[in-house]
Amino acid sequence: MNDLHGILFAYHSDTNLGELTRHRNTCSLPFGGRYRLIDFMLSSYVNAGITDVGVIVHETYQSLLDHLGSGKDWDLSRKHGGLRLLPPFSYAEQSHGAYRGNMEALAGVAGYLSTIRQDYVIMGWGDVAVNLDVAKVFEQHLSSGADVTVVCTPNRKGTPRFSEYVEVSGEGRITDLSIHPSSAGNSLESLEVYVLSKQLLLDMVDYCAAHDIHSFSRGVLQPRLKSLAMVPYIHEGHVARFQSVSDYYNSSMELLRPEVRADLFCAERPIRTKDMSNPSTYYGPGSVSKCSLVADGCYIEGEVENSILSRGVIIEKGAKVSNSVLMQGTVVKAGANLSYVIADKNVKVNENRTLMGHSTYPLAIAKNAIV
Repeated sequence: MNDLHGILFAYHSDTNLGELTRHRNTCSLPFGGRYRLIDFMLSSYVNAGITDVGVIVHETYQSLLDHLGSGKDWDLSRKHGGLRLLPPFSYAEQSHGAYRGNMEALAGVAGYLSTIRQDYVIMGWGDVAVNLDVAKVFEQHLSSGADVTVVCTPNRKGTPRFSEYVEVSGEGRITDLSIHPSSAGNSLESLEVYVLSKQLLLDMVDYCAAHDIHSFSRGVLQPRLKSLAMVPYIHEGHVARFQSVSDYYNSSMELLRPEVRADLFCAERPIRTKDMSNPSTYYGPGSVSKCSLVADGCYIEGEVENSILSRGVIIEKGAKVSNSVLMQGTVVKAGANLSYVIADKNVKVNENRTLMGHSTYPLAIAKNAIV
């Protein structure tokens, strides 16, 4: 795997996620109690033996910088190569405001791309929760002789209007690519993860920069379906996509299913995250915790059921939390009752408050809010 370089797109804050991405990049959105979304693709790269990874960022990326740091928690803190964060101000001459697409983002870091030591590149988005066997993807790419390998899933999770789909011929070659259609039909959903040679990528970046093309899918892949050999890699495992608040809630609740956790957090390919060294969670006398994921450092004296609690959450005596997602530092005071709620970091719910959403329309509370 020393011949494969990793690129992660982490420059986007999806407004469809409302309060959850108002103060952060989508890739730094907390998920599963202990993790951020970027942990999944970054860990997939590292688990395959990739030692050089470039993360392209642009806006509201302070929390992402704080989380990734030097990359030591992913074994990417190295004298040569390792983790490189690529903000726009490093390439000011290429920056024209927010990136309009991933080809414009790649053009913005063209100087970095030209220094890549490896002959092949895998590039994808950091806002998908998936445990991808990147080694097998690369192995198939080399053995198939493809120009571009596109990672796809038959288990469609995205909303068609925000997703991409491919059709595959009997010979195993991609013959059509649909971008944001009204319906998915019987096509495979693209995870927008691609493997290709470094030279092909550099040629594409130069061509797109010269012709003001900013989308890889619409500007590069669609016009070259016949001239480039594009082959799908079909990932059969669990995939979580985050294109709305409901997506985030439903994907979080899926983690309460043992088979989903076994697939997403398999021991052979561990998902790594920033080490916080929190103490163990305290459960007071009379406290109740049922069918929930509770991270380290919590203090629980009330009742928790079918919920996900991040580090440092406090549930006071007499408080009840059910079917909810509480992020780091949330405090639920005595007598409060929460159901179908997503509470962002450092939310405080005062005594005897009742907050109730619905499984189809969860109530999202902004970061640092006091209710």
